[in-house]
Amino acid sequence: METHISHPSIQPEGAILSPTAPLSVAERREILSLIRRVEAIAAESLSANEIAKIKSLCIEAMRRGETPRNTHGISKALLTLKTALLFADAIDPDHNIMLAIILYPMLEDEIYSISELRSLWGEDVASLLVGVAAVEKFSNKNNAVNQDNFRGLMLSLADDIRVIIIMIVKCLVLMRDINLHPDQDWVRDVAFEANCLYAQLAHRLGLYKLKSELEDLSLKYSNREIYSQIAHKLNATKRSRDAYIKSFIDPVKQKLEAAGLKFSIKGRTKSISSIWGKMKKQKVDVSGIYDLFAIRVILDSEPEKEKSDCWLAYSILTDMYTPNPARMRDWISIPKSNGYESLHATVMGPESKWVEVQFRTRRMDLVAEKGLAAHWRYKGVKSDSTDQWMNNIRDILESAHDGPMEMMRHLKMDDYEKEIYAFTPKGDLFKLPAGATVLDFAFRIHSNVGSQCIGAVVNGKHRKITHRIQNGDTVEIITSSTQTPKQDWLNIVVSTKARNKIRQALNEEAQKLADLGKELLERRAKNRKIELDESILMKLIKKAGYKFANEFYSDMATEKLDVARFLQTYQDEVIAETGDGEKVSAGEFVLQQNEKEDSKSDVLVIGGKSIAGLSYKFAKCCNPIYGDDVFGFISSEGTVKVHKKDCPNAANIRARYPYRVIPVEWSGKTGDMLSANVRIIGNDDLGILANITSIISKEMGVNLRNISVDTDNAGMFQGYLTIGVSDNSQLSSVMKKIRTVKGVKEVTRI
Repeated sequence: METHISHPSIQPEGAILSPTAPLSVAERREILSLIRRVEAIAAESLSANEIAKIKSLCIEAMRRGETPRNTHGISKALLTLKTALLFADAIDPDHNIMLAIILYPMLEDEIYSISELRSLWGEDVASLLVGVAAVEKFSNKNNAVNQDNFRGLMLSLADDIRVIIIMIVKCLVLMRDINLHPDQDWVRDVAFEANCLYAQLAHRLGLYKLKSELEDLSLKYSNREIYSQIAHKLNATKRSRDAYIKSFIDPVKQKLEAAGLKFSIKGRTKSISSIWGKMKKQKVDVSGIYDLFAIRVILDSEPEKEKSDCWLAYSILTDMYTPNPARMRDWISIPKSNGYESLHATVMGPESKWVEVQFRTRRMDLVAEKGLAAHWRYKGVKSDSTDQWMNNIRDILESAHDGPMEMMRHLKMDDYEKEIYAFTPKGDLFKLPAGATVLDFAFRIHSNVGSQCIGAVVNGKHRKITHRIQNGDTVEIITSSTQTPKQDWLNIVVSTKARNKIRQALNEEAQKLADLGKELLERRAKNRKIELDESILMKLIKKAGYKFANEFYSDMATEKLDVARFLQTYQDEVIAETGDGEKVSAGEFVLQQNEKEDSKSDVLVIGGKSIAGLSYKFAKCCNPIYGDDVFGFISSEGTVKVHKKDCPNAANIRARYPYRVIPVEWSGKTGDMLSANVRIIGNDDLGILANITSIISKEMGVNLRNISVDTDNAGMFQGYLTIGVSDNSQLSSVMKKIRTVKGVKEVTRI
């Protein structure tokens, strides 16, 4: 287990160097040393002409003024060279990836454009550079709380798996170099991203060494006290631990050699982060971790004897020590999705201590150490499982709406250590996480099959969608065209794909319902001649306790909310947000000599004076008509707004703006026809509305301007009528006649 500490000369404690700060002598020496090492490694994949061309570009970049440090004061040259070396050592000195790593700082500093680099190095290198630039755009931008940044980062990664590998290596190099960095908030952000994103991606790609170190350093920076405690205890017990491993290995070596096997064997202690995870899970101290030791046996076997040699070594070990069957793992018969092959056994060693032993061949060990990259090199082609994994990442991105931590939970969910295999009736084999149900299997076949699944025939017996599949089962899915995903399905499935597809279907259904509710609201508003203002609408939606507008519209569509009542609330809010609410001193009010907006004749006396030439409006919150008891309110524009004395807003207006209230009286003569709103409640009988509208149409001097009706499942209706009348006595007469209609329960003015 390695512990990496950044060199004090690279980042002085307590100070953040500016991007233009010159490199120290120690940094220059380290850069020269690293350049020589990179040259030696690059010679394996780059030609002499290519190396000379890179040197020329670097010299030109420095001449043009490339900034020596990043925004956090760390040397770009050191980070780049270390990244190239780590990539070559831990993965593979791939030609194009090495070029992309070395050239990226020049693109980042805009020393060279992407078109220039494309013409010099080709389309594939340019594509990698664009991919890295896209990821860097979102990286380390408080992704712990910013879902948009996190989603953008993941989408950038999902296009090219080589970009993922580059970013994993870059992240580890950065993590190694920020131990003494003074900006601890930034360090914690980097540690969060390293642990929650890049360590998990490294695990998926089989880069276990990189994954373990990323997790260890993340723990170190986020919980230094715990990290130090475990490291101290491991260091304190190192001698006894090494002695124990030797006492365990020696007799095993003798038995394996006696069987004629050629091999190498080594022991190790598990990583600090792994130990901390087990301590939390098992609620014990370091000394209580039962599988703290791990032994690896690497066999020199011919390709045709790989499996048989591993099983032979396994049988020899389990004859010597008592195995724990529950901890046996066979990834030789059916490898993991990332190409990993190994045979694991956990046995009771001397002193009653549990020891994990892994058996693998040289080829298997290379794949285990260098992940999918090594797998591709061995096979000579891209692994089909890689495409499957990348598609799974895209599924997560398409349907996750719960924030970054929820997305990461999905990313980590399908544990490679817990997999089962089941067959279709045609013999196709599908891999699923342990505990998978019939519904998981259906979605594994196809999203449409999963969405329409109603059950299955498992090994010849009918089973429900909740039935858990066992290894080796033959499963035939039964579907129905009327079946659709349900919310409780999320509690049935365990696989990432099924959960994401169900969420996606539910989100689409919720969106359809929300669109229906929005259309309903807009149609009713249009019928009542109400123009909806988006800002006021959103304010009321939040005021009603809805976090998202879609939830509000869905309740509108399912009639959990009354549309008519909400529109009345909306109108009241509009009145409250008009110019009447502005605080202006009394001396600033001027009655403007504008053309009257609501009347052609002088039907009012304002402040004991003639209305002639003054601008006034009838308030829409109470719609006063001739004969109502009214008062005037002077708006900030100088217009007089006429309210009924029993207007819902009257008390508030008089309490807050008494100096702007003036007496208003009717002049004694009727004028224009004014609108009055009436609410009618009654039985939803055939022809009842026709009878009501007939009464209004026959009334002299009365005009029906608008009607809106809502019905419920109880056989009742609620109607809102806008009626044009000349005075309140005429309105009272019409309302009295409406009350005589059979089925009408209530008639009120609103």
